[in-house]
Amino acid sequence: MPDVAGRVADTFEARIREQEESTLSPLAVRSYETRGRAHEEEEECRLRTPFQRDRDRIVHCKAFRRLKHKTQVFIDPKGDHYRTRLMHTLETAGISRTVARALRLNEDLTEAIALGHDLGHAPFGHTGEEALDEVLSQRFARRFRHNEQSLRVVEVLERDGRGLNLTEETRDGILNHTGPNEPATREGKIVRLVDRVAYINHDIDDALRAGLLRSEELPHEEIALLGSRGSRRIDTLVHDIVESSAEAGGIVQSEEIGRAMLNLRAFMFERVYLGPEAEEQRELATGIVRGIFDWLIEHPEDLPPDRPGDLPQQVTDYVSGMTDRFALAWR
Repeated sequence: MPDVAGRVADTFEARIREQEESTLSPLAVRSYETRGRAHEEEEECRLRTPFQRDRDRIVHCKAFRRLKHKTQVFIDPKGDHYRTRLMHTLETAGISRTVARALRLNEDLTEAIALGHDLGHAPFGHTGEEALDEVLSQRFARRFRHNEQSLRVVEVLERDGRGLNLTEETRDGILNHTGPNEPATREGKIVRLVDRVAYINHDIDDALRAGLLRSEELPHEEIALLGSRGSRRIDTLVHDIVESSAEAGGIVQSEEIGRAMLNLRAFMFERVYLGPEAEEQRELATGIVRGIFDWLIEHPEDLPPDRPGDLPQQVTDYVSGMTDRFALAWR
């Protein structure tokens, strides 16, 4: 058996190179033509591409496991079927792979970026991120952006400060899945767009389940265009991305579908993320994040030892890494 495994490993890279040349688009990143890692690897894996290694390192890291206890919209929901940050990540990865495959781009790179894009997200979803950003801005003239924190997680915080040593393409996609800069690769651009496709649609589903919205309150024109069910809307959006991108040579949406999705996003911010029905939960989450942050700045002895960075950075790393339930139970 080891003999057979050895023969497979001996030809693996050559086979993948040949397969990618014959099946991938000329616009796709080739698995063995990565721009490299921050540090040279002691040993390359002979049965996984560099991007597969990135994916596996992300899935096995502590920050990824904590995503199962970070909620997407609702704080400590009572039902079993509300999305967590982990479920959002998996849905984003699945949809992103579908788009990448249809466009003949690198699925492994796309998946690795999608799985790592929210590793640095604070507890309590949008509210937690805003609260942490606000207290950092007020006290230290700094900002908190979860995409930047996600990059810090994989570069600095994981594996006791050694980081995950991911490829440049994966790190670029994680950093630029949101914010002012576009990812350098088409695979990263897929995740940037699909991230919104995923969270808008599953957050509508959760808001309906929680009674924050009624189906008849959803924007009629956008729902008529995209579909009345979440699965239908995702199908419409994915087909539009694939067909529009194939025609344009980039990762884009059609003007009509893109506008409808942005209108739905604006509706969700107005009615759910920042709406009056969620005010009590937002106040609770904001108070918890600020309270923990302020306490740790005044009592740094309560921080775990040997954290990298100055005190504000150490507190930011610790608070942003908390799960919802850990933060709720803290002290």
